Amino acid sequence: MNELQRFEQSLSSRMSSYGLALSAETLTQLGEYYRLLTRWNDRLHLVAPCTPEEFATRHVLESLLLLKHLPACAKIADVGSGAGLPIIPCLIARPNLEATLIESSQKKAVFLREALNAVGRKASIVAQRFEEIEAPPVSFVSCRALDQFMTKLPELIAWAPNGSTLLLFGGEGLKNQLPQAKEFLMPETNRRFLFVVNMD
Repeated sequence: MNELQRFEQSLSSRMSSYGLALSAETLTQLGEYYRLLTRWNDRLHLVAPCTPEEFATRHVLESLLLLKHLPACAKIADVGSGAGLPIIPCLIARPNLEATLIESSQKKAVFLREALNAVGRKASIVAQRFEEIEAPPVSFVSCRALDQFMTKLPELIAWAPNGSTLLLFGGEGLKNQLPQAKEFLMPETNRRFLFVVNMD
């Protein structure tokens, strides 16, 4: 079994543990995304080296947990998109999402365009730091792997549109910074959480 087959097999066998039911077409497109990412990863260091099984669970299935918090046709800004996590798996599984991907690295922004084209999805890509632009008119803001996340958290909270919902991935450290957040423990882990913060 090659790496792509191992990745898709892991998605199929583990998705129910994450409360997900992915179609055969979605699994194939997620495989296309994985294939492209592994090809670019040596050059751009998009994600730390990991097995196909770990990428399937820790990166893709955990990213797809966002969908439980996003209504149909939701408008979302993803800050620090980097490798396209969590937003590209979400766009693959839910094409009606309207997404803006904000990524300060020009090279990573090129990868994001390639990845979206490869899986037949459209989104706006802004190749700037979030601090340099005005927040787009969205109802949700997601962030999974922003550089210096803990120090930039206050800026991100101030930047998010009034009335929006922040969807943030993190560990115990972030938990201490967000006492007002609802927290959801990731399946198969006791240290990683999805935090949901309403910006009223």
